[in-house]
Amino acid sequence: MIHIDDIRYAYEHIRPFVHKTPLIFSNSFSKMAGADVYLKAENLQKTGSFKVRGAFNRMFSLKDGKVIAASMGNHAQGVAYAAQRLGVRAKIVMPVTAPIVKEEATRSYGAEVVLYGESFAEALEYAHNQKEYLFIHAFDDDAVIAGQGTVGIEIAEDMKEVDFILVPVGGGGLIAGISTALKAISPKTKVIGVQTESASSASISFRKKGISEKYPSPTLADGIAVGRVGKRTWEIMNHYVDDMIMVREESIAKAILLFLERKKLVVEGAGAVPLAALMESGERFAGKLVVLVVSGGNIDFTVIDKIIHKGLVSSGRIGVFDVTVEDIPGSLHTLTGIIASDRGNILNVVHDRLAGDLPVGKTRVIFTIETRGEGHLGLILSHLAAKGFEVRERTKG
Repeated sequence: MIHIDDIRYAYEHIRPFVHKTPLIFSNSFSKMAGADVYLKAENLQKTGSFKVRGAFNRMFSLKDGKVIAASMGNHAQGVAYAAQRLGVRAKIVMPVTAPIVKEEATRSYGAEVVLYGESFAEALEYAHNQKEYLFIHAFDDDAVIAGQGTVGIEIAEDMKEVDFILVPVGGGGLIAGISTALKAISPKTKVIGVQTESASSASISFRKKGISEKYPSPTLADGIAVGRVGKRTWEIMNHYVDDMIMVREESIAKAILLFLERKKLVVEGAGAVPLAALMESGERFAGKLVVLVVSGGNIDFTVIDKIIHKGLVSSGRIGVFDVTVEDIPGSLHTLTGIIASDRGNILNVVHDRLAGDLPVGKTRVIFTIETRGEGHLGLILSHLAAKGFEVRERTKG
């Protein structure tokens, strides 16, 4: 396993190339959780993610080498940027299914991008087989782990007596480095890993006390959608990490929205999972000093509107429901009048006359409305039901 001295060594070498990211106090999140909440804003790091730290530490001693990495996102950009700054040739392998925005971002840092395979596993195998290059693993590498651990060094420099630190976990490189640093500097600090229920291999491994593989399902936190924790990272996690928490996809969407609204920060799904954990398990952290590691901000802006909508629905700010009514003139006017009287703002209306479960002479009207929260939506639905309408709230998220 790596040692605190490895992380201090890494910090001295990479600090000219990376930002010391701010530790930001959040008054709004603190009130929400009943705790003192600080954000370690790695979304403001170069390339928008902590990944650049490990990439620099792995490469800084290379003089005239060539490196290769397989990644669909932050690791790719971190390696590409570090290689550009250090004068190292870099090739990044991505599957053909990789988002165009991430492919172009990686190219912008000067790396050669190769599209290979339909899946990340195929891209990874291809990269492994390019023997003339130095392969840089995204997380299961001692130098990479030490580089990521410099996040922990910075937190310890800026904040004494941290009670809890919540860290996103995919393959485990970030939490392995941070936990190694903090347990050496501040052993009373509890290091808690956070995963989404859609990608839970590290959490399962933690509970079973052994590496377990589980293929991730689609998730907003694609940056931590890893099916198997690393061998090196697992050894460290098993030794230093105090607990693992899993959060729901709906909570991740709400957290992304809260970062935008309350802190004016763009945060990707993986970086938002610590706030999601704080929302779901707030009573556990009440009265404590808590640091949330906001690991990255490289959100896909082609889908951010969907994420925001999902967050609004999950938080009760947008309600979706349907009402079955007589298919006669005036029915829609009556419905909209009730909604307006309760000050609901109608965003969209859809008529469905062809649903198989509808009797002849009936129509279903699907409303999307803006509300002031879940209580407001409940009020509107109760008033519609009191007028004799058949109302059904649609599933959130």
